[in-house]
Amino acid sequence: MVHVEPFVYLGDVSHDRVLVAWGAFWFRRRDSSSRWDIVDDQQLQELTGRHTCVGASAEPFGDSRVQVVDVDGRVVAEAGTSDRSWVWLEGLQPDTEYRYRVMVDGSPWAAGERCDWVPVPHGGYDLAAAGRSYDLRFRTHPDPTEPTPPVRFAAFGDYGVGIKSDTESSRRQRRIGEVLDLVVAERDVRFVVSLGDNIYRGERGTVDDESGGEDDDWYSSYFQPYRYVLARVPVYPAVGNHDTTDTEGSDDRAQLEDNFHTATRFGENSAGSSIRPGLFYTVKYGRDVELVCIDSSQAVPEEHVHRFFQDPRHHDWLRNVFAQPSVRWRIPFSHHPVYCAGPSHSNDAEMLETLVPLFDRGGVRLVLAGHEHNFQLSEVNGRTFVVSGAGGNLREEQPAKFAEAHTQAWTGQAHLLLVELSDSQATLTPVSGLMPDGSLHLMTAITPDNQIASPPFVVRQ
Repeated sequence: MVHVEPFVYLGDVSHDRVLVAWGAFWFRRRDSSSRWDIVDDQQLQELTGRHTCVGASAEPFGDSRVQVVDVDGRVVAEAGTSDRSWVWLEGLQPDTEYRYRVMVDGSPWAAGERCDWVPVPHGGYDLAAAGRSYDLRFRTHPDPTEPTPPVRFAAFGDYGVGIKSDTESSRRQRRIGEVLDLVVAERDVRFVVSLGDNIYRGERGTVDDESGGEDDDWYSSYFQPYRYVLARVPVYPAVGNHDTTDTEGSDDRAQLEDNFHTATRFGENSAGSSIRPGLFYTVKYGRDVELVCIDSSQAVPEEHVHRFFQDPRHHDWLRNVFAQPSVRWRIPFSHHPVYCAGPSHSNDAEMLETLVPLFDRGGVRLVLAGHEHNFQLSEVNGRTFVVSGAGGNLREEQPAKFAEAHTQAWTGQAHLLLVELSDSQATLTPVSGLMPDGSLHLMTAITPDNQIASPPFVVRQ
């Protein structure tokens, strides 16, 4: 028995265009009494003749056409393809809400009730009708030449533990996924910043040997947990040590680039990026907000440097970015943190030496990172450094290096970080789950001397 589950997701959004992508995952089971198993990419070829499920390189699913419609139902942009599974649609208006639809061989793609990986009465999880369907709408970014209105986004890292296994790590990722679902649907979150470790070697709690180098590895860790969010807002990724060979034997960078459409979004000929090898790029949101992605992973040996940000080509690009006229909110983000109190990691001497002088030059007030599997907030020379690395993976042990890291607050809880930017301040609210009534469960932190530090945390401009 075979089931095909179609997916739709936004690859990117700007003030005047959108990247729409689509794909599918295949599942198989022996009989009606057994559970569904995802079809491995190598088995997929035997079963269907395909090599890929999703991503920039995925084979076409048929003659495809995508339409963007305004609030009155008028088609304002349209694009078709028969040789890939994504398209750019251009000519949109800034800060405007639209709906979109994907047609493949004349039929709506992923329409109606969807099957998700859900709890089942006899224990564990299985693929089943989940009572949800896609809400295919998005809002473009503001005009880059106009003052930026207040904006809210979500940031978190180290989430790629997977949700298929019946383990606490999987349940943590599910809980944070539910929070993300709600804040995108009800709190006007406009985009997501991924702080790295998008996928780990093997789903936690299982004994398989999957590495993250195939599409089917990403179903449980990324496409399913955030399925309905991915159809609404873009994700801006950073590269983590588990996405490369820094920590594990398999380098998943090529798969990450494919699934996040990085070449399509941040092409090599763009002044706003420096890629291959490495992933450095900027994202402008209106006139007054600029995200700067820094690849903090280890460079390949032939680069003759230890870290990608030390490579002369990437460093020159970074130096130019931070030398540009000040933006009200210029926010660097990376996987590895500059300041970290532990318990497993400490301050990063190479980032302190190479990057902090650039932050000084660029008027940076807020820096985001993951890697350590907890929440930390440090204040150094009027700048706030945040670690948010517990989107699924978690370390509850108390750090030991508060003084060295200038730590103001920390806690060992799974969470995502809500960031709200206005002209005068950034408001940081870690959220650890949902209350029984569906409201947000705000995460309380503690100071190094064990005093309560209640959210939100405020960064003054």
